[in-house]
Amino acid sequence: MLLDEKLQEIKAKIERNTNDVTANFKSLMSYNQEKVLEAFLNNNISDFHFNPSTGYGYGDTGRDVLERVFAHIFKTEDALVRPNIISGTHAIYLSLKSALDKGDSLLTIGRPYDTLQKVIGFSGKDPLSLINQGIECHQIPFEVNNDLKLLDKYIKKHHPRAIFIQRSRGYALRDALTIKKIKMLVDYIKGMSEDTYIVVDNCYGEFVERMEPSEVGADIAAGSLIKNPGGGLAPSGGYLVGKKELIDRAVSYLTAPGLGKEIGSSSLDKRLLFQGVFMAPMIVVQALETAVFAAKLFSDLGYKVSPTYQEARGDIIQAIELNNREKLLKFCKAIQKYSPVDSMVTPQPGDLPGYENKVIMAAGTFVQGASIELSADAPLRKPYAVYFQGSLVAEHGKIVILKAAEEIGL
Repeated sequence: MLLDEKLQEIKAKIERNTNDVTANFKSLMSYNQEKVLEAFLNNNISDFHFNPSTGYGYGDTGRDVLERVFAHIFKTEDALVRPNIISGTHAIYLSLKSALDKGDSLLTIGRPYDTLQKVIGFSGKDPLSLINQGIECHQIPFEVNNDLKLLDKYIKKHHPRAIFIQRSRGYALRDALTIKKIKMLVDYIKGMSEDTYIVVDNCYGEFVERMEPSEVGADIAAGSLIKNPGGGLAPSGGYLVGKKELIDRAVSYLTAPGLGKEIGSSSLDKRLLFQGVFMAPMIVVQALETAVFAAKLFSDLGYKVSPTYQEARGDIIQAIELNNREKLLKFCKAIQKYSPVDSMVTPQPGDLPGYENKVIMAAGTFVQGASIELSADAPLRKPYAVYFQGSLVAEHGKIVILKAAEEIGL
């Protein structure tokens, strides 16, 4: 067996000590599952919706109905759900472009995720970054989410057309934003400037709570299908949900002006997309249970964790400050070693497009890079924090976390 008697005893102790937290996940899953089921029933899903399409994709009812399912779940006017949205970063770029034109101003609350730095133009020299397309971009200290009055001077000075909110922590040691906090931000911003669009990066946050950013006033939200809403089954893709006017503009950037949503074939078996979002509420709870277990285990071992096992969560990511480069590498290698796929592979730090530091990524996943599956990654910079997320099965996640702790000196 992978877990010896000592690890089995630690596992049982952690589970007892976190039961008061994990017991609440059942009601969360039940609520979100009912929401998803309602979307399927209201749209009369049938197996013919799963069929692939070719050519221009005219008459692809599965594509169209899947987007109505997402709009229903997220309670928005419209949705764009396509396998050719290649990543969460791509989906977020489309959402920002939908809200901004040349000469407009964008404010970001806090430092955006590494790959978005070049998209916006805060780093790099890409000629098609937002800044190089004539959009004025400013970064607001993340602390404004704790003192909303700090937003006043930024809004009054820059008159932003859009404000970008990143729900997840990304590669930053800050709290993920809960829906309650997002609502406070949205209400305050709209109270000052009702014409300002609120754009939310919803990656890693879907189904973590009972409500989504679009239900508390966000004008458009975006994410990846190989994260939470793909349920571990979606092989690719991304989504945008929000106001119809913004979705229409995003479609034009994804395809070409004037083509609209009624075009775009997919050779994928769309069953995986439908079934993935149907299973997502359950899969997200598996990831949350794994994260709570990891938080309690590593805090008991003396490491700083964020969030703690008892804190409210806005995403599925668990940050652990290892404060040691070698421990960080050993942790990620252990995650890979005990993954169901590519366990024989040894991950190494490398340069990745869009990242400023070398990054090590461990993901022995059925879908390449799917971070709703068990994965861990980290930029090689102090305090050598590892960002751990996902798990299709919580029991698997717990085994791997225990073995990772053992590898670095339990």
